[in-house]
Amino acid sequence: MFKIKLLSIGLVTAFALFSCNNQNSVKPKNNSVMLHDTVMTLAEQKLLTPDSVVKILKNGNKHFYKNKITLKNDSLRIHLTASGQYPIAAVLSCSDSRIPVEEVFDKGIGDLFVTRIAGNIADTDIIGGMEYACKVSGVKVIMVLGHEHCGAVKAAIDKVKTGNMTALINEISPAVDAIHIKGDNTSKNNLLVHAVAIKNVQLTMKKIITHSELIGQLIQTKAIKIIGGIYDIDSGKISFIDLQ
Repeated sequence: MFKIKLLSIGLVTAFALFSCNNQNSVKPKNNSVMLHDTVMTLAEQKLLTPDSVVKILKNGNKHFYKNKITLKNDSLRIHLTASGQYPIAAVLSCSDSRIPVEEVFDKGIGDLFVTRIAGNIADTDIIGGMEYACKVSGVKVIMVLGHEHCGAVKAAIDKVKTGNMTALINEISPAVDAIHIKGDNTSKNNLLVHAVAIKNVQLTMKKIITHSELIGQLIQTKAIKIIGGIYDIDSGKISFIDLQ
């Protein structure tokens, strides 16, 4: 009798799991919504607009910080992306280990074209990668993603000089110079760190545009859009920033 009960429980559990998996694989009627157990096709990518991609990113982040992440079939995604990729956005993020870029947008393999570097700065090589993402991979949005309590920003505020980090930190110095807040002018001032992080994102966005004729033209014709964001490592929420 005990074995029969265990078998019944096992069958019910298996059926429930099977039903959940089937629900996740059902394609929604709204074709603008990207599925989580499949990958973007070229035809679907072409139908997206920059504004619709921004909405997807915002909704994805909301799923993340509200702990409603959708399970993804990575094995299937690996197979489906082996012959090509059609990402929806290119994200330039800080390399901080607390910001798993795909996860914070509730995205997976094949969804985002990601570049990571301390302080989310942009040099010639990184901008070249952004151009590739736009021209070849067909992304509709470039996003520069900074974050609160950024170590590189703090180092720039404190004018740290350490080996090869010095050149990287110097890239953030214009953002430090542009912010004037009363009080402590060191990284102990949280308001200063926050303001510099935002300014650094904005200056990086402007640098990408001014140093890339290709990206500038795509933005001007509204083929793509460039946005910024600040990730709150305490909550997982991203505050989106427009170019100013």
